[in-house]
Amino acid sequence: GNGNGNGGGDGPVGRAETHLSENEANNYDGMEDLTGESEVTVDVGAGDTGLAFGPAGIIVDAGTTVVWEWTGEGGGHNVSSVDGSDFEFESERTDEAGFTFEQTFEESGAALYVCVPHQAQGMYGAVAIE
Repeated sequence: GNGNGNGGGDGPVGRAETHLSENEANNYDGMEDLTGESEVTVDVGAGDTGLAFGPAGIIVDAGTTVVWEWTGEGGGHNVSSVDGSDFEFESERTDEAGFTFEQTFEESGAALYVCVPHQAQGMYGAVAIE
């Protein structure tokens, strides 16, 4: 990133920060740096109401597998890339606790996504691949 925590910019981290901040993503308080891990987990149905991703924004290395794991909270969720994302992916919609969906990101870019049923409630997420 640019180091000042304000987001912006057109690199993967800046684009992810912009996606999350402009959409007032639930549970977002900055990008979580998870570089150096071969596999990372993002909770689907996080937060007090179950209408968030946890963490909402992450930074990973190219080649990292992101596993979204459903908590069973907040109703039926999915993970779906949006216009402007460098990657296309979409999980099925389910409320089953323990359900997982995974995606390996082989190259750098910004994976911008939402939970379609709860997009209006602020359920946005992003992965910046460096």
